[in-house]
Amino acid sequence: MTLQPGDPAPDFHAKDHDGNAISLSDFKGKKLVLYFYPKDDTPGCTAQACDLRDNYQQMLSQGYATVGVSVDDEKSHRKFIEKYELPFPLIADTDHAVVDAYGVWVEKNMYGRKYMGTARTTFVIDGEGKVEDIISKVKTKAHTEQILN
Repeated sequence: MTLQPGDPAPDFHAKDHDGNAISLSDFKGKKLVLYFYPKDDTPGCTAQACDLRDNYQQMLSQGYATVGVSVDDEKSHRKFIEKYELPFPLIADTDHAVVDAYGVWVEKNMYGRKYMGTARTTFVIDGEGKVEDIISKVKTKAHTEQILN
């Protein structure tokens, strides 16, 4: 099943970069930008995270919380956060529960080689837990603009 705007966002219970529990219910009453990305500290993922970092205060002022998700582990996430001073949590979805729930663990093809990976996708979730918007053609260097417009 593919999620559509208006659908209830799948609940999740996961651990962030520091091992803290994080779930969708933590954001009740707030808008949540839940962004899925392939890999820590790679060019596109870094550009996207830094764009969200650079516009973080603007996002907060408009009522948005931001959480990143990849299948990298907590240690990788901590290094990524420290290196780029990211102000938001990153979920270490090593068991693929969150990427599976949101339908973003997909078959990819690079240079003729097929493999499974995370489709770069952002879900904007309203304060009631409903999917408000889905951004699948992410502009890594101008992602905040895509979210707020």
